[in-house]
Amino acid sequence: MSYPGYPAQAGGYPPQPGAYPPQAGGYPPQPGAYPPQAGGYPPQAGGYPPQAGGYPPQAGGYPPQAGGKASGQQMPNTLGRWCWFPRLWQSPSHGKSGMKIQYNTPPPPSMPGYGGGPAPNQPMPVYPQAPSPNPSMPGGGAIPVSPAINRGFRGSIKDYPGADPLRDVEVLRKAMKGFGTDEQAIIDLLGSRSNIQRVPMLAAFKTSYGKDLVKDLKSELSGNFEKLVLAMLKTPAQLDAYELKDAIKGAGTDEACLIEILSSRSNAEIREINMVYKTENKKSLEDAISGDTSGHFRRLLISLAQGNRDERETVDISVAKQDAQALYAAGENKVGTDESKFNAILCARSKPHLRAVFHEYQQMCGRDLEKSIDREMSGDLESGMVAVVKCIKNTPAYFAERLYKAMKGAGTKDKTLIRIMVTRSEVDMLDIRQEYVKTYGKSLYTDISGDTSGDYKKLLLKLCGGSD
Repeated sequence: MSYPGYPAQAGGYPPQPGAYPPQAGGYPPQPGAYPPQAGGYPPQAGGYPPQAGGYPPQAGGYPPQAGGKASGQQMPNTLGRWCWFPRLWQSPSHGKSGMKIQYNTPPPPSMPGYGGGPAPNQPMPVYPQAPSPNPSMPGGGAIPVSPAINRGFRGSIKDYPGADPLRDVEVLRKAMKGFGTDEQAIIDLLGSRSNIQRVPMLAAFKTSYGKDLVKDLKSELSGNFEKLVLAMLKTPAQLDAYELKDAIKGAGTDEACLIEILSSRSNAEIREINMVYKTENKKSLEDAISGDTSGHFRRLLISLAQGNRDERETVDISVAKQDAQALYAAGENKVGTDESKFNAILCARSKPHLRAVFHEYQQMCGRDLEKSIDREMSGDLESGMVAVVKCIKNTPAYFAERLYKAMKGAGTKDKTLIRIMVTRSEVDMLDIRQEYVKTYGKSLYTDISGDTSGDYKKLLLKLCGGSD
């Protein structure tokens, strides 16, 4: 693995003769730990336990480090402060004995997890997915997990090479000009552009033609096809804010939509949703939720809407056990239910940590946490808490179930279908498709084909990306 700003390393940093001797106070070998990995710790995807999907790796990784030197250049020794992965190489001019040491610029002090061990007087870090000894469980005590696999991009829609919004809006203008509308041209264009390539079309259309693209599309299209096209021209935060407002307004509240969005988005995404919501509605999302919900369900939504969940990838199994015991004591093991304890743990703890808590809870009382919530709670709070647990436990499986329920039975919940297909197409659609066929015995593509029709179906299938 290489980082921007550093020369590519073949095979990581193998031990070299003449390298630093083992340091006292480093990491002693742990029984049952993972064997040493060539090149140091590989990137961890998803924390504990690994699940298909979740948010894909973000492009960019660590920012480039100023001052990195190309291979063969020497840099001053930084041993006075700290050491950053020495690399040894042989100079042809010095023969076999001519060894030179090259030092890469050390990273900023805020980048943990590298170097020859923890900084002096600092607590030992807990690496994600590394087994931690636990005397109460056989075999060293770690929760059994398979090694994390970096599966790369799991969306169905990717950036189109060389896309130009000015050329793209020419296609849209031509498709809408004159008598009739060339819907297939619109489908082919929007279905092959990523969100970051679609959104600039709004400004490009106005720049080129002095007209509003959304108004023109509304005048040319209709029904669910129109709704899908317009959803694809919003940024993710704009679409989420719009859907949340729509779920809150009117006679009834779409509680499932509120939970779906707030439990599946990252802190940064929720904070952006809050900003967009307030800008577009002159009212905060929290105020809107408070005015339309009540009781413990309101507290659950407001907690999720803070965008303040712990996002560390490390898992301390002893703390996970304590949380599992606290949930058991707050529900199954008492008369009545302490909903506040469930709220505090499910809304504040990190997702990898909560997956460990769910496992420990199952081990401790022989029952899934969802089933305990079903027994202890009712109404919106019950369905909300269960949805949060399902979404955190296996995000793609949660969305597969939401899609299945949107299409099964009489009528289709098109708002749910459109929202999920648009918002997950660049996140984990491939994983959702896998979970769908595994759970329901037929592909998502097949069910969409059988449940929708016309141009609406064609564009949905573009977002789906293929059959399984």
